[in-house]
Amino acid sequence: MRLTLDVLGLLPWADWLALGLFFIGWVGYALFAKRRSRTHMTILAATNRERRRWMLRSTYRDNRIIDGSVVQVLSSSPSFFASTTLLIIGGLLAVLGTAEKAAELARELPFAARTSALVFDLKLALLTAIFIYAFFRFTWSMRQYSFGALLVGAAPNRDDGWTDEQRQAFADRAGGVMALAAESFNDGLRAYYQAFAVVAWFVSPWAFLAASWSVVWVLYRREFHSDVLTLLAQPETGPDAPG
Repeated sequence: MRLTLDVLGLLPWADWLALGLFFIGWVGYALFAKRRSRTHMTILAATNRERRRWMLRSTYRDNRIIDGSVVQVLSSSPSFFASTTLLIIGGLLAVLGTAEKAAELARELPFAARTSALVFDLKLALLTAIFIYAFFRFTWSMRQYSFGALLVGAAPNRDDGWTDEQRQAFADRAGGVMALAAESFNDGLRAYYQAFAVVAWFVSPWAFLAASWSVVWVLYRREFHSDVLTLLAQPETGPDAPG
């Protein structure tokens, strides 16, 4: 009980409230988006449909240079963000090593909240943890894209004698791997968005709270009501694969 009170006493109630609602918004939105994508069209669901169609059509091609190039382009994005995230983590750890000087500098800013060095360390630690999570999601996305590249290489050729059912099953499996890679990359991007909300915590807990839910609103609008989703959700005319 004493330990709990000591921990709660580290931050004012407004900071605890903003921090709690931040995690509720982040985790709650992720669960909501994943569940809603099963019944409603989202950016991820629409692109997953195209990934499956892509994998199906690759089984009717003898030359897969284009398919390999597409996989390479897709995997380059998480690779770039993983490298960038490492630099950010290094910078944050360097600031943590000189937290007292950084806290003094922050207190001199007219718009920053006046906090103790310990609270300043907690904010930096939260930012560092978010980027570490993003790094793991980006690197896992890279590995999953490499698994997808293996499946593309193992795909049957046009004249291998596979039945339509076998090609459909392959498209489900290979498209599913590509979809998991895209989902991991999406999780890393969401972490970047949420990190911007944490930066607002250095201003005040109320700015942190407003930024957290503003990020959730931006994510919701882009994933469920964006113009690009309208275009992706339009049905495609013609067969799924060339005869």
